[in-house]
Amino acid sequence: MSTFKKFADQVFSKQTFRYLFTTHFWGPVSNFGVPVAALLDLKKDPDLISGPMTGSLIVYSIAFMRYSMAVSPKNYLLFGCHAVNEVAQLAQGFRWANHHYFSEDKKLEDVSPKVA
Repeated sequence: MSTFKKFADQVFSKQTFRYLFTTHFWGPVSNFGVPVAALLDLKKDPDLISGPMTGSLIVYSIAFMRYSMAVSPKNYLLFGCHAVNEVAQLAQGFRWANHHYFSEDKKLEDVSPKVA
């Protein structure tokens, strides 16, 4: 039996198809929109980042990373989705904090006199 045939039998097995039609698969797949959007937003202006929402998503991803390992069977796809989201949201959080608290442009705006 060829290596390709063994691989094809494994990929197209009843177990694989059964897994593809469960929420254990489709939940994380549909949830991947959040980290993909966060990764695509890394190049956008930091003024558009919501600090409270980013903080919430950081906590949310940590909680669901833990949940994905607590369920039986362990959901590695869900874990991976939230691990990617955690990294992306932390990057957004650092960008937000840098822009609002540590950037030189922001410090100059706070010091400059307001003209009515």
